[in-house]
Amino acid sequence: MSNPFTLTSDAFAHGQSIPAKYTCVGRNISPALSWNEPPAGTQSFALIMDDPDAPGGTWVHWVLYNIPPWTRSLAEDLPVTGKNQPEGQGSPFTGKNSSGNIGYGGPCPPSGTHRYFFKLYALDEMVGLLPGTDKGELLKGMEGHILTQVELVGTFSK
Repeated sequence: MSNPFTLTSDAFAHGQSIPAKYTCVGRNISPALSWNEPPAGTQSFALIMDDPDAPGGTWVHWVLYNIPPWTRSLAEDLPVTGKNQPEGQGSPFTGKNSSGNIGYGGPCPPSGTHRYFFKLYALDEMVGLLPGTDKGELLKGMEGHILTQVELVGTFSK
């Protein structure tokens, strides 16, 4: 029997505080993430990081998709070049966050402690969307293709 699909980070444990380095008060870089063997039939992964505690509704911090199926981790400070993917064949596409920017935008709550959900989806296909897609377009593109999903939650307050 295989282990359950899990998502972890060396930077913080599930339910714990995200270090300032990964937020707007620090270097504002993406944390390293890793996961174990996905379900059979996985053809790609997608990652969405959002904050459901934002005053105006859920704030999207990071959108990645078409992550190759052999990938088991994302490096800290994942490099992104414009609206395209990082250098190299088979690199993930980067989507648009709620700030209207491409790439990672770290936690930066106006007040109080917010929760940040890193949601990793195992998909049975590559998503047919161009780089720069937003969360809504990605969720629509993934409909009917999600094999499983896992999440890692971190918190932050300024």
